[in-house]
Amino acid sequence: MRIIARKTLKAFWEKHPDAEQPLRAWFKAAEAADWATPADVQAAYANASILKNNRVCFDIGGNKYRLIVKINYAYRVVYIRFVGTHEHYDRIDANTV
Repeated sequence: MRIIARKTLKAFWEKHPDAEQPLRAWFKAAEAADWATPADVQAAYANASILKNNRVCFDIGGNKYRLIVKINYAYRVVYIRFVGTHEHYDRIDANTV
């Protein structure tokens, strides 16, 4: 998968250093993945939440953080839409972010 934009993750882990290793691990795994359907994502990440509009929510760092991505399955592109704490996640609409 091609992931856009890693800089969003980096900016987040610079503010939350304990998120760096889990986000790097997710990035590496996602980059190596070949997700053609939401079921493929669910098979790799059983705890991932499949949302509307081709969005997926991942629990990061032992469920301390949330990562929302939008996936273009046909082109194998993952767009980082949101990364934040649970508090910040509760304030957004995950289906439209």
